[in-house]
Amino acid sequence: MRFRFVKVLLLLAAAGCGEAPKAQRLTLEEVPESVMTIAREKLPEVKFDQAIRKSDGVYEVSGKDSRGKVREIEISPDGEIVEIE
Repeated sequence: MRFRFVKVLLLLAAAGCGEAPKAQRLTLEEVPESVMTIAREKLPEVKFDQAIRKSDGVYEVSGKDSRGKVREIEISPDGEIVEIE
């Protein structure tokens, strides 16, 4: 009985050891120019200052508009706009 309990605990611990890929913070220079071009076209009033590549490959580029409001745009690697906030 005790051996079975230890075995189950070890299996559960091993299953929980894997990590999901995380988002990666990028400099604006690391973002593909095609993605930045789309971001600038869709949000021309925004001065972009941050970028993240999510685990699914989507780029999230953010910055502030002239009123100081934070704006974000998410763009897939193939240039499709996922979301604008």
